[in-house]
Amino acid sequence: MLTRIAIILVLGASLAAMAGPKVAPDQGAGPEARIAGPEGRIAGPEGRIRVTDGDTFVVGGERVRLHGIDAPEQSQLCNRDTDAAWRCGAWVTQEVRSQFEGAQARCETQDIDRYGRIVARCEVAGRDVGQSLVTQGLAFAYARYSELYVADEQAAKRAGRGLHVHQVEAPGAFRAARRASAATAASAATAASATSAASATRASGGTRALPGIACPIKGNISRSGERIFHVPGQRHYEDTVISRHKGEQLFCSENEAQAAGWRKAKR
Repeated sequence: MLTRIAIILVLGASLAAMAGPKVAPDQGAGPEARIAGPEGRIAGPEGRIRVTDGDTFVVGGERVRLHGIDAPEQSQLCNRDTDAAWRCGAWVTQEVRSQFEGAQARCETQDIDRYGRIVARCEVAGRDVGQSLVTQGLAFAYARYSELYVADEQAAKRAGRGLHVHQVEAPGAFRAARRASAATAASAATAASATSAASATRASGGTRALPGIACPIKGNISRSGERIFHVPGQRHYEDTVISRHKGEQLFCSENEAQAAGWRKAKR
């Protein structure tokens, strides 16, 4: 009986050795190496910091957007108590650069933003960079995405540090206003271009089909008197000008043009 028990124990030990050591669920092989620790956070870039602006770095060659904070844009202006505008965005970038440019950073990836940047928490010599910037009043807590530094921002406000001494528009609101202004300018430029093109063709006695027109097919009469129609995308479509006094016209469909005696251009 004892001999049988001994044999069973030996077999069990052999099977355990063949199975190998147990691996924790977050330590398996894969493209996302994980930082050791119970939280299992994803390791991010490591390396020297190159400051882009108040909340964006290049770390180890990777573009990094600091998690949980939002700093004024480079071109953003703020108002002092005297109502004099000053380049607060450029000032913040300069301050951040003076503290962290060239420093060795270790980051933990939190997400990837719509611009392809790594969103990460970064440390320099054990110091949380995002928390440091918010505490100094160089950036705001980005509560829309994280409440991690909200208490630090409130403390900075009470102490009147950095930007909190001045009248500062929230960076997100500044960016939204800038996008709206750019969209309005683009729309105005498009309208002006269309008006200019229409005026030019009227002055030349012809008609050019503009994008969005209901009947864009151009029925042109060649020098030999042949009636040829051009559809959008064909080689000579853009250069073809319709002169109605010559009998040229626009058609809404190829069938309509063919029924009227026009043939389709070969190219």
